[in-house]
Amino acid sequence: MDLTDIPDDAYAGDESPPDLDDLESPDSLLKGGPIRERLLDIVTGLRSPTKVSDIADLADCDPETARDYLEWFDGMRLVHRHDGRPVRYERNDAYFQWRRIDRIRDEYSDQEIVEALSDAIEQIDEYRDQFDADDPDAVSLVEASQDMATEDAWEALSEWKTLERRAALLDAARRDHPTSGTLSHIDA
Repeated sequence: MDLTDIPDDAYAGDESPPDLDDLESPDSLLKGGPIRERLLDIVTGLRSPTKVSDIADLADCDPETARDYLEWFDGMRLVHRHDGRPVRYERNDAYFQWRRIDRIRDEYSDQEIVEALSDAIEQIDEYRDQFDADDPDAVSLVEASQDMATEDAWEALSEWKTLERRAALLDAARRDHPTSGTLSHIDA
């Protein structure tokens, strides 16, 4: 029997398909739960300064409640507050990068971090040789598509960029602190 084969006794045969109307709607799943968690979910996705009222609408809560939590998040440095009328908030990427680095330090030994960094650097060097460039952003997709399918070139360049981000995170974790400035744009 192949691992992908379904055993004959897996289904009784008399079962009816699930009633999809009985399932909760995705909208209700996103709107449920504690307000703090809903606001935190919204905050992690804020890439540009956003008004408190818009954040409250997205989290399905009162603007005053949102304002209180956003001030608390600002105190924790989860968000940046942009003063003015109206006050706006956006996520603090440096905080989330610090969390990623801290998580790497917690989950992996120094040796494992160095090995993963070494592997990432080796793969980066292979991409540099393949595309004859030092950075994935320096490669024209149009020119790269002359030697390979456009989709393959796009995938290779995307993977290279991800490896660059991973290497920066691993190197910061290896040094046991985030670097200033260089990690501010990492989403890995």
